[in-house]
Amino acid sequence: MSDDDILVPPKSRSGSRSRTAEARGPIIDQEGHEIRPETLDQGFREFRFEFGKDNPFAGNPFGNLTREQRIARLEAIAKLLDVAFILPGTNIRYGIDGLIGLIPVIGDIITTAISLWLVREARALGAPWYISARMLGNVAVDGVVGIVPFVGDAFDVMFRANMRNVRLLRRWLDKQPRM
Repeated sequence: MSDDDILVPPKSRSGSRSRTAEARGPIIDQEGHEIRPETLDQGFREFRFEFGKDNPFAGNPFGNLTREQRIARLEAIAKLLDVAFILPGTNIRYGIDGLIGLIPVIGDIITTAISLWLVREARALGAPWYISARMLGNVAVDGVVGIVPFVGDAFDVMFRANMRNVRLLRRWLDKQPRM
């Protein structure tokens, strides 16, 4: 293949390549619907929040990410929650889930809410009900046992529900045909 065979997208009015040329795969919104590339090139003339099903940007505070970017974000959040730090002098890894969980009840509610958001994102990526059900089971076990003071925090460090959930999602995604 020569350099002449490579297709390069045209430059936009601003002189830079379009955002869709740099992205790999389709751009998916928070509800799991594909966003047409031509809607991204229109640009923003004003900043406002619009609610409704017809607006592809409604309720999406993180911008429009590709499928791979959303999966990478889920993996990064799961690592932060479960294995971000190492206990000095040991090989025991823990995350902010174990730290926030030290705050009685409220800490466990916060971390469970974040874990539920990860499950919601997996659903938006197309995970079937049985994967979502297993993920919800992991979150429920982590949340219920996590409420018990100290014992629950030790369980949070060892069980790593978020890492389990991302692993479940990744295994399912790897079995899916590429488009």
